[in-house]
Amino acid sequence: AQIPFSAWLPAAMAAPTPVSALVHSSTLVTAGVYVLIRFSPSLGGVEQSVLLLLAGLTMFMAGLGANFETDLKKIIALSTLSQLGVMMSILALGYSELAFFHLLTHALFKALLFMCA
Repeated sequence: AQIPFSAWLPAAMAAPTPVSALVHSSTLVTAGVYVLIRFSPSLGGVEQSVLLLLAGLTMFMAGLGANFETDLKKIIALSTLSQLGVMMSILALGYSELAFFHLLTHALFKALLFMCA
């Protein structure tokens, strides 16, 4: 769900709340981060700098988009996108264990948040 493949995430909020919670906390959104965490020892320096650039752009775009949104579920979706950028930047800096911990805490928090929203 990183830039340039992140446009589907806020649009997925038309689904019912339990489906949104599943999408944002455990399956579709976090799958790419988990795969990169698993293969992080094999990433080289060039890929890490590109990953850091994409993560920064994703955080910026999601944060800017959330400022102009009025729907609560879309704001939560854009905050998820921003947190994915944070996870990717942590991973690009070489802290794969911290990125995995952030992934787990984010999944728990977002699932609970969607059930309350």
